[in-house]
Amino acid sequence: MRVLITAPFSESGLKRLRDEGLEIDYRSWLETGKLHMGDSLLKTLRDGEYDIVIVEGDEIKEPVLEQTRIKLVGSVRGSPNNISLNAATAKGIPVIAVPGRNTVAVAELAIALMLSQARKVNAAERLLKDDFFVNDFKDFAGMYTKLTGFELNGRTVGIIGLGNIGFEVAKRLVSFGVKLLVFDPYVAKERIRAVGAKSVSLDTLLGESDIVTVHCAPTDETQGMLGAREFNLMKKTAIFINTARASVTDEDALLNALKAGAIAGAGLDVFSMEPVDCDNAFLELDNVTVMPHMGSNTVETIERQSKIIVENIVAFVRGKRPKNILNPEVYD
Repeated sequence: MRVLITAPFSESGLKRLRDEGLEIDYRSWLETGKLHMGDSLLKTLRDGEYDIVIVEGDEIKEPVLEQTRIKLVGSVRGSPNNISLNAATAKGIPVIAVPGRNTVAVAELAIALMLSQARKVNAAERLLKDDFFVNDFKDFAGMYTKLTGFELNGRTVGIIGLGNIGFEVAKRLVSFGVKLLVFDPYVAKERIRAVGAKSVSLDTLLGESDIVTVHCAPTDETQGMLGAREFNLMKKTAIFINTARASVTDEDALLNALKAGAIAGAGLDVFSMEPVDCDNAFLELDNVTVMPHMGSNTVETIERQSKIIVENIVAFVRGKRPKNILNPEVYD
């Protein structure tokens, strides 16, 4: 079987597939700089006569599935929206994914953003790079006062969404000695108790938290959930962290809240306009830590996603049902 892989993949994963007798064509988008949208991958798949395709952001829509010989589609994401699952199911094509591949990576980045904002790391670096000189101790005292931060210990952190990532964030925050509030209408009470948290309404969480961190899924229900009203409920000293999706917030309302001092700062890894570059409006603010949507960008994430995809492909080629299949009904 011929396999096209456009997602980042580990060398050990590629070797394992080749050892299984598969012919591998590895074209990671990180190396090619190409992202295939619509049916732009159709010609490549047809010309290469591939049986299996593994992607990250490339779209595998109905025309691609209808007009190729693909027998298995895989995504290194947990819940891929770039693959037409219904079309694949209609053709009897299994679709595999990688749940939890970046859970630890995103959770750790969320903690890093909290610490960066609490200790004003971003503001300190900008100040020192902006022709700052200490001519006497008055200059140093002014800088020291301006950059006074706060410790997480004893503070209240509100977590919106206690799914896999939110839960990992909560587990790590326990060691900082914080009080945890959770807003998640669908989470089990046992899960909240496991991290010593308290379930509260969204308004209560926003009003009482020193740090608010977002970890809910992008759904119709969460679309624009946090707007001007919600940011005005937060403490003026509060920090807002978002490593989930920009769609959860009214981005203009967030920008205005930061400019007006309605909240103290933010750590952001997701935006309505991506990829992020130097035109991002939040970069103009010294009280915001801006990341270019790289929460999952770790060596371990690539190793993890490669290992899981390989296990699923090997099961498939051996005639077994893959473990991480999104449409198990194709085997019924």
